[in-house]
Amino acid sequence: MGAFWKIILYLFLSIYVFPQKMPIKLGIDVLSEKNYSILKGKRVGIITNISGCNQNLHSTVNIISSLPDVKVTAIFAPEHGFKGNKMDLIEDSEFNNIKIFSLFGKTRRPTAEMLKEIDILIFDIQDIGTRSYTYISTLRYCMEEAAKNNILFIVLDRPNPLGGILVDGPVLDMKFESFVGSLPISYVHGMTVGEIALFLNKELNIKCNLEVIKMENWKREMIWDDTGLIWTPTSPHIPEPDTPFYYPITGIIGELGIVNVGVGYTLPFKIIGAPWMDGEKVAEVLNKKNLNGVYFQPFYFTPFYSIFKNEECNGFRIIIKNKKNYKPVEVCYNILEVLISLYPEKFDFSKIPTPKVEMFDKINGTDLIRKMFQNNFKAVDIVKFYQESLNKFIEKRKKYLLYE
Repeated sequence: MGAFWKIILYLFLSIYVFPQKMPIKLGIDVLSEKNYSILKGKRVGIITNISGCNQNLHSTVNIISSLPDVKVTAIFAPEHGFKGNKMDLIEDSEFNNIKIFSLFGKTRRPTAEMLKEIDILIFDIQDIGTRSYTYISTLRYCMEEAAKNNILFIVLDRPNPLGGILVDGPVLDMKFESFVGSLPISYVHGMTVGEIALFLNKELNIKCNLEVIKMENWKREMIWDDTGLIWTPTSPHIPEPDTPFYYPITGIIGELGIVNVGVGYTLPFKIIGAPWMDGEKVAEVLNKKNLNGVYFQPFYFTPFYSIFKNEECNGFRIIIKNKKNYKPVEVCYNILEVLISLYPEKFDFSKIPTPKVEMFDKINGTDLIRKMFQNNFKAVDIVKFYQESLNKFIEKRKKYLLYE
């Protein structure tokens, strides 16, 4: 075969048989290609943590603070702190002579005093696609304060690790608004932070001067595995790129403080257990339900901290067999149904401490889920119950979607 035909064959195979994936360009990467022109001559505040980095893992703060004609005057750190390693309330601190204001300490919002030397606020944090993860509440609060202080707000967009198609769970009733649920969206929302910002700005009438720097080459069907990007742990209990897929399955149950959901062990949100549980029995009952995309394996573990510290727990491991064909909240409610049926005394809501019950309601975004479980509703009925509001949200969110 001649050289000419070898080239033709190579091009054919590259384009039609082995197409090359275009690398995902994050918002910060796209901003770089634009030579940061929107920032020139401005005083900038950055809302970020360790997950705020470009595709080569270079810190957004370091990138922007090194620009010759841009002055970074403040950093704002969400829950878990600027380094992403904290578990409790965080104090203000400093990084490279730049003041870090904690938005998970004495205040959850930047004050006018914090914002007085800022022309532009930039948001660059990796979200995990679930409403109760507080970074999107911080997004809302910062947008509202930027609007009050006439500050341009820029979102450097990032992928939703669960993809842009999966939408599941009840929609928040704003009567249950809290820091763990401040947006009228479904529990698993299928939106990027840029899309959420557009949604909030209009639906909550924030009226902030908002600009979203879109990603390039990201498609809605892409989950994190498809992006080719390297995962940076977003917080101590979201260490791996698959952890966000488990968080909406077990996080709601964990709020009740009855079982350990892997927090305090090496598999956060991927397991459920307790010293009193018969994991083999629970796994057997759950597997008989034939829930899409998941399997339950009996599992034993001893937490190093958190509930049941140093006690051997009998339980089960959740295995997601198909990340694109499972409904995490539906799985969660089926697990809860089985646990209630097998251990009614343990899961008697009237005996659970009030703060735990209140947090359970806030995480669900309504008290109706709890009341339905108390009245012996099955998970299948609960899922049917919230479908109408979920479908309305899916329709409403369409006009804010930036990617195909």
